[in-house]
Amino acid sequence: MLGYPCMNHTLRERDPPLRCNRDMRKATFAERGLPYASELALQNVEDLHEILAWNADHGIRFYRCTSTLVPWNSQFDLTDLPDYEAIRAVAERCGELIEREGMRLTFHPDYWCRLASDSADTRANSVEAVEYHADWLDLIGLDRSPYYGINVHIGATYGDKAATAERFRDAVDTLSPGARARLTVENDDKESLWSVPELVDALSGTGVPVLFDYHHHAFTDRGLTYREAFDLATETWGDVRPATHYSESARLHGADARPQAHAEFPGRVPTWLRERSDVMIEADGKEQAVFGVRDNY
Repeated sequence: MLGYPCMNHTLRERDPPLRCNRDMRKATFAERGLPYASELALQNVEDLHEILAWNADHGIRFYRCTSTLVPWNSQFDLTDLPDYEAIRAVAERCGELIEREGMRLTFHPDYWCRLASDSADTRANSVEAVEYHADWLDLIGLDRSPYYGINVHIGATYGDKAATAERFRDAVDTLSPGARARLTVENDDKESLWSVPELVDALSGTGVPVLFDYHHHAFTDRGLTYREAFDLATETWGDVRPATHYSESARLHGADARPQAHAEFPGRVPTWLRERSDVMIEADGKEQAVFGVRDNY
């Protein structure tokens, strides 16, 4: 399967637009509170169902949902929302659609989600973020499996990779069964950070799969080819079909950008990657980028 993250340009340009990332500023939440958060969450889940239905109609069965599906969920439990029953009903319809169409839904919490941070407060907030993403997947009714993953980065080394890895493992141990069962970790795009072999070693014994990011591997290859790194990561998935990320440097397409920047429309995804994993196309072209990759086959 090929997929794309978050925004669907085609549906966003409709009137009214379809999107599942309605959010609000802290001041607005302080002023309008749970009723407004509930209103936005219901709109988001309703539009998520429409986006998933559109994806299915267009042969796209892999989708990464935005992390603002339920705004300010760190401040309350889902059952606190005034529209909880309506939200639950629509979420269940999303789950039924996903299962009926053989789709895959994942999440990727924001960059500040750092389970291995050297700040206890940041670690606690990060654990909470992973937990409420797991609550959303439970609400939708999807299996507790990395197939429906919550993907994170370790993201920093804090000057001591061994100690950072230990903090990450300790954080994993504090997660609820539903959150831990869905957690995945991807390799980074800076030479000083986390490569596939380092993640495999750091996560040994945790049961947490390593998600292979093709573009990131160029910056942290540690002497491994793309296939060698993918094979190493794939071993951590057990019987679950791996998810992977694919993007290309914008520089390869003539852009004056950082080497890490993604091209709007990548070219051809390696056949071996498509055959052996479900591939998230990380590109600004979103659903159109998926169409472009499919056309190249």
